[in-house]
Amino acid sequence: MSLDDAAIERLVDEARSGDALAFGQLFDHFHLPVYRYIVSRVHSPADTEDLTQLVFVKALEALPRYESRGIPFGGWLFRLARNAVVDFTRTRHEHADLDAVVDRGTGAPGPEDVALIRQQLDAMAAALAALTDDQREAIELRFFAGLSAREAADVMGRQEGTIRGLQFRAIAALRRNLGMQQLTATGTDEQTDG
Repeated sequence: MSLDDAAIERLVDEARSGDALAFGQLFDHFHLPVYRYIVSRVHSPADTEDLTQLVFVKALEALPRYESRGIPFGGWLFRLARNAVVDFTRTRHEHADLDAVVDRGTGAPGPEDVALIRQQLDAMAAALAALTDDQREAIELRFFAGLSAREAADVMGRQEGTIRGLQFRAIAALRRNLGMQQLTATGTDEQTDG
């Protein structure tokens, strides 16, 4: 379900007035992006499900007091998600469990497949870990959660241009750290530099 800003504002107003169906539509619209954002930070599907549920429970409880204050509802919701992840990591001190990602496959991969997947996931995790916290969060919000640059800026409390700059530098760093090649104007593959 795709909702424009006006429809979201209307649903928020209705949900604030106690309309459960309106909140259900907001949940349907934002559930997957919030889940993707949280799983990109927590890496455990079970913990992600719990934290996603917690975000929506907190949103429902706080909704009567919600005021836009220039931040769209989605930005407010992602701030709740960000705070939930921060609280979770502070209390649990858990690190990424890449086994959970490997276990998501539909078939039974062979040992070579598992080793290759593990190697790729380890490389990606290391490349993401090498980013600054702000760069990593910009990438998570933009690509894992699917937020626009404006929405990510609202969540991070930054300017939209700052988010675009963080994203640009993060992608360049990821390419460099993963040894990815770029096609140059001459048509040959060339290693990218800093």
